[in-house]
This record gives sequence, C-alpha cells and structure tokens, in this order.
Amino acid sequence: MNTRLDTGKEMLKQVNGQAADDVMKSLRDIAPDVGKFILEFAFGDIYSRSGLDLKQRELVTITSLLTQGDTEGQLKVHIQGSLHVGLTEKQIIEAFIQCLPYVGFPKVLNAIAVAKDIFAQNKN
Repeated sequence: MNTRLDTGKEMLKQVNGQAADDVMKSLRDIAPDVGKFILEFAFGDIYSRSGLDLKQRELVTITSLLTQGDTEGQLKVHIQGSLHVGLTEKQIIEAFIQCLPYVGFPKVLNAIAVAKDIFAQNKN
C-alpha cells in the first residue's frame, strides 16, 4: 500500500521527474519536514485527486503562482512541469496573457520572463 509520501513522489515525478529528488535534497539539512509536506499534501493529496488531469492542474498552478508574484523558483519548476505534462509554450503564454486584466502587467511580465528562460533552456 502506498503512503501519502509515495503517492506524492510518484505524482511529482509525473509532473517534473527531477524535481521530486531535488525538493527533498534542497530541504534535507534545513527543513526536511517542509519537503515532506510538499510531497504528502500538495502532490500526494491534491495532485492525485480525480477531476482534473495533470495539464489542467499545472495550468492552474502556474497561473496561481503568477498572481502571487515573487515566485520565480516555483514558476520555473511548474513551467517545466507544464511542458512535461503536455502544455505548449503558446498555451502557457496565453494563460499568462489571460491574467493581465486581473493582476496587471508587472506580474505577467515577470512570469513571461521566467517562461522565456525555461523555453530557451529546453531548446539547448
């Protein structure tokens, strides 16, 4: 029987394979419980729910991160994850443009800059 942690690791692996290992390693020495919470709660409990597929979940996630602002690190992971689960660059940018009337140019431009970097990295 899978634990919440196992389910979370598997879901994160489906979204962004390397991120599952990286998140635990990055927090191991300073806040290991936070890494565990991310995997168990966000990915084990939330991402594994029925009702939305991974493309839809990632679209919601990247636009939510955009609206918060100052989330560059998380945007990088989730834009990469969005591409990995099948969203296109065009769909990601269109989602960001859709946010313009609701959150304004600064947050959208910041998210587009992060996306531009991720798109360029993937072409190399």
